[in-house]
Amino acid sequence: MIRKILKWLLLTLAAVVLIAAVYGGIVFHRVYYGRHVYETIPPGLPSQPAHPAILIFSKTNGFRDDDAIRSANRALAAIATSRGWSTFFTENGAVFNAGDLARFDATIWNNTSGDVLTSAQKQAFRRYVENGGGFVGIHGAGGDPRYEWRWYVETLIGAQFEGHTLHPQFQRALIRIAQPNDVTMQGLPAEWSRVDEWYSFANTPAAQGAKVLAVLDESTYEPKMWWKDIRMGSHPIIWKHCVGKGRAFYSALGHSAVTYDEPLHRRELANAIAWAAGLTGDNCAP
Repeated sequence: MIRKILKWLLLTLAAVVLIAAVYGGIVFHRVYYGRHVYETIPPGLPSQPAHPAILIFSKTNGFRDDDAIRSANRALAAIATSRGWSTFFTENGAVFNAGDLARFDATIWNNTSGDVLTSAQKQAFRRYVENGGGFVGIHGAGGDPRYEWRWYVETLIGAQFEGHTLHPQFQRALIRIAQPNDVTMQGLPAEWSRVDEWYSFANTPAAQGAKVLAVLDESTYEPKMWWKDIRMGSHPIIWKHCVGKGRAFYSALGHSAVTYDEPLHRRELANAIAWAAGLTGDNCAP
């Protein structure tokens, strides 16, 4: 009887391990390699969006946090309404064509992941940015472990994601504003304590010419992913730079849905969008 019970327990344990391994493999492949699903027919846009017009894009071909995306979209809609901006929300990559992009002052990539555009769509978006368009990347938009589009990670974002906090995943940490006089940091305290999943990067975007706006105080949380120490020393968390005539802003804040209800986080996003759309600050020289 005891042998039968032990045999049953071992078989059950083996089944659980096998299922966990298969599921883990699927998740790893989805996050690391992603899907390759692309759209070719653009969505229908309003006949004449009022300027300033903002395109909010949240397609995921890799990891997806639907709660965060939905919460961020609600926050972005509220920000736009309060500022009198028009918005268009989509997960259709075919909107990235010259004609449609020309109708928007800035694009927001809301927790996008994976390779989301075709080659032609990538070229259209790159020309849009380099010729004066705006870009705001939120959290997951700069959080892929690998990228097929080198211009996106090396030039537009300016830093390769390396890992994020685990055990615990969400920790309270202190953000220090490095550029308090910058238009995108207006209304934020010099020291900003908040809870989030904290990203680390393989390089600092400052090496690519970016202006680091805020840094993490690594002494205020545990920068580890599993057994790996992901300290950066000087740890950028929000930055911006010019890409040709265009404006690019990236913030690693915003993994969980509740973060988009934070008044200071919304202030940061509103400032970033206004700058990316060319409504505040100096123009970017080519």
